[in-house]
Amino acid sequence: MLFSASEQYGDRKYILNTSGIVYRSIGSEVIKKMSDNELFQKLFVEPRLIKRPFLFKPDKFFLVGFKEEKWAEELL
Repeated sequence: MLFSASEQYGDRKYILNTSGIVYRSIGSEVIKKMSDNELFQKLFVEPRLIKRPFLFKPDKFFLVGFKEEKWAEELL
């Protein structure tokens, strides 16, 4: 599911909680150098790295992070 969300957004950085403590403790340069497999394994171990809210819609569409206009457009 996380891999599909990163594909939808075109870059894995859009699903990462870049302002979180875990992200900052690892460091952006280290995360950028991780392979997709390494990053997704890390996301399973450290779910606080995932940007929230994270919503999967039945039509295989993801909403990640809160942008009021986007959420209203997709859900109302």
